[in-house]
Amino acid sequence: MRKILILLAVSAVAIVAATLGGRESTAAAAPVTCAGAGGELNLVRAGKLTVGTDNPAFPPWFGGGEKTKPWKLNDPNSGKGFESAVTYAVAQYLGFQRTDVIWTYTPFNRSFAPGRKAFDFDINQISFTPARARVVSFSNSYYDVNQAIVGLRGRPIASVRSINGLRRYKLGAQLGTTSYQFIARTIKPSQSPAVYDTNDAAVAALKARQIDGLVVDLPTAFYVSAVQVPNGKIVGQFAAPPGGEHFGMVFQKGNPLVRCVNQALARIKLTGQLKRIQQTWLARVTGAPILR
Repeated sequence: MRKILILLAVSAVAIVAATLGGRESTAAAAPVTCAGAGGELNLVRAGKLTVGTDNPAFPPWFGGGEKTKPWKLNDPNSGKGFESAVTYAVAQYLGFQRTDVIWTYTPFNRSFAPGRKAFDFDINQISFTPARARVVSFSNSYYDVNQAIVGLRGRPIASVRSINGLRRYKLGAQLGTTSYQFIARTIKPSQSPAVYDTNDAAVAALKARQIDGLVVDLPTAFYVSAVQVPNGKIVGQFAAPPGGEHFGMVFQKGNPLVRCVNQALARIKLTGQLKRIQQTWLARVTGAPILR
């Protein structure tokens, strides 16, 4: 049974202390060993990497079309789309073959809810927030994100060029998302924002003109405006908040696997692999005006 050992770095001070046999050697943390399908990782299924995501699996995060049930729109097993490609890159670094990766359907809001997880990590455009981090663990960033707003061509909102100009419109977003939080805390519209259990429902509301604008992350906004809403238009994107906003993989709180995944992410960033994946699947995410 193969084992690919990935040793997390230990400080030079701890190494010297251990060598000299001083008191510091007893306090220094032992290196964490991350092994793939060899079974030393803290996994929900022995020898397999179980990854959660929502269904349908939307572009540009997933691609390749529908191939196996229960996946709608796109099958995460394809390795196509930004998040699928990132997952397989991380899995390979941890020592898993493609066939060792098992995808499981996990609704968006359940992924970061308290409780036992049926996945090793979930990848589904989930932004890190301090509130979420109190009940689950997050990996480091695999994508730094801006929020954006989609409206309908020919409607008054399509010509808005400032956050203040958005305040008189009916806006909507998926429940539990940072997009909804952005509406409530930053845009502060005069009308209560509409919330939807799924992004599909939010998109349908925009198409039916039940809302004037839909707030989503920028890559999703490009897909919504280009594919899901034929007369859709990206009104603009918003500058990142202080400290930025980023997507991270989600883990059961305290799962030591997060350290191994963080090391894998650091590696694919260092080698340029993450940048190449982003250029392949998110290259069109440019050009939207910034609303201030």
